Parts: sequence; C-alpha cells; structure tokens
Amino acid sequence: MPARDDAREEIPLLIADLFEAAGAMRRHGDRIAAQSGQTQARWQLLSVASAGDWTVPRIAHRLGISRQAVQRVADELRDEGLLTAEPNPYHQRSLLIRLTPEGRQALAAITAQAQRWHRRLARVLDGADVATTRRVLRALVDGAD
Repeated sequence: MPARDDAREEIPLLIADLFEAAGAMRRHGDRIAAQSGQTQARWQLLSVASAGDWTVPRIAHRLGISRQAVQRVADELRDEGLLTAEPNPYHQRSLLIRLTPEGRQALAAITAQAQRWHRRLARVLDGADVATTRRVLRALVDGAD
C-alpha cells in the first residue's frame, strides 16, 4: 500500500487521538491551574494576553473558542485585578487586554507548576519524537485553515 494510502487511513485516527489528548491536557491543566486558584481557561487567557497586545476577538481566534467565552473570563480576571482592558488606538470598541503585575504573578505561579510536570514528561519522552509531533501538529493546524 502506498504511503499516501496509509496516511489517508491513519489521519482520522490521529485526529481522534488529538481530540482525546486535548481533553486530557485540559483536565490536567485544570489540576495544575487549581493549585494557584485558577482554571485552565483563565490560564490560557493569561498566557495569551502576556504575549503582547491582544483583544478579546484575537484571543478567541487564537484559542479557537467563542468571543463571548473569552469576554466572560476576561471580565472575571479584570474584576479580580489580574488584567486590564485599555483603549486600543486601532479600534475604538475592541479594548487591549493586558496583564497587571498581579496577573503576571498568577501566570508565573501556574507556569512554575506546569514546568515541574514538563520536566517529568521530558524524562520519558524522546526529544526527536516531540519535535516530529510538533511539526505534524503544525501541519494539521495549517491544513485546517
């Protein structure tokens, strides 16, 4: 059987495994974030917002979830003083989401917990396999758009 036929048969199984892995990662992410009093959704938003100027619609697009879901979590984080919503010079109605110092501290605490788990994983995973997996995942993401 040619390699392309093998891929055609394996791709649906890979996608099913990917969804299963995503669910497992979300559940584990919730456990990690809970140690800092947060959730996976809050962690994701804090993480994305930490990397420059982001609006709620851009965060939603990046995370592949609804704008309303991001807005709800952003409002909660703002109310708790972990982020701000500042005027956007490029779009009057779409505010820029920025972490406060307290938000950066919360993200740092969650990240420290995650790094401990990453170190445990690194002891059992081969670096070349991880790199190959990342390339395949990027190809899947790029091919989906």
